[in-house]
Amino acid sequence: MSEHPRDRFDLIPDAAAEAAFVDAQARGRLHHAWLLCGVEGSGKSTFAYRAARRLLGAAPNPARGPLGADPYDPVSRQIAAQSHPDLLVLERLVEGGKTKKSISVDQARDLPEFFSKSPSQAQYRVAIIDAADDLNLNAANALLKVLEEPPERGVLFLVTHAPGRLLATIRSRCRRLAFPVWPQHALEEMVRNRTGVSSAEASRIANMAGGSPGQALALASGATLEADQIAQDWVNADQVDRAEALAIADKFRGAEGQDRFETLMDRLIAAVKVRAIEEGASGAKWADLWTRLSELPDRTAAINLDRADVLAGALADLQRTKAARG
Repeated sequence: MSEHPRDRFDLIPDAAAEAAFVDAQARGRLHHAWLLCGVEGSGKSTFAYRAARRLLGAAPNPARGPLGADPYDPVSRQIAAQSHPDLLVLERLVEGGKTKKSISVDQARDLPEFFSKSPSQAQYRVAIIDAADDLNLNAANALLKVLEEPPERGVLFLVTHAPGRLLATIRSRCRRLAFPVWPQHALEEMVRNRTGVSSAEASRIANMAGGSPGQALALASGATLEADQIAQDWVNADQVDRAEALAIADKFRGAEGQDRFETLMDRLIAAVKVRAIEEGASGAKWADLWTRLSELPDRTAAINLDRADVLAGALADLQRTKAARG
């Protein structure tokens, strides 16, 4: 399991974005709402927590970047423990081992009450919405009311993977910071430094990550690499090992089983996509398979399908695709 963004202290998502934020604060021009834009895993949430530490009074540590802080600072420890009274985080709730599909209006209504109070320990009160894309329409409207009347000594960070899906009235009231994808060599270096894997393994992980440092860190976990290898074997082998597939599916029960299922499906979808690209003009059937598989995780969660049955169906579809090419 990769570490949560609130626990990352040595990853600098984008030095230019951090410098812009530090400069705005130093010049007394700190905007009340920041829209953090970029592909999923590009470091936006990590930035939000780094900026929150700074605003909530954690002692700066320049060795860890423009917004660096010591993980043992009391403020850092409170944020890591999710106990700082001046920080509110809105994200999709987990109930019964399942993550809800959206951030509800009831959650968003916590914002006005939160910002109506004066900071209790720091100079600011800070809210992180991760991700703003997950707000349902009523929740988005509740957020808009807060943005229309900016809270005194309050700062919001809105993480978004698809800013175009947000209300234009929300976007227009925020200062935008863009987080670009990372180049291959930077991802390789980060993975090597943080995990100690070989250069060859770091290159493999960086290639899979698609420019996303968050994805690279997730992929660097042993479980994800194992899932990726299984998926590649299934895509490239003449026949899927049925006994192996049954043994894997048997571990899909419970919350941990859901994580295993989602990780394996993610890597299987990625492996099929790579195969479709490699096949070029003759890869239409692989492209069709990729489209079908891409819909499965959301459908499984939405109507509570049996994960083992979903995997069995996906592998049968994979085998038919191979046979159709033969």
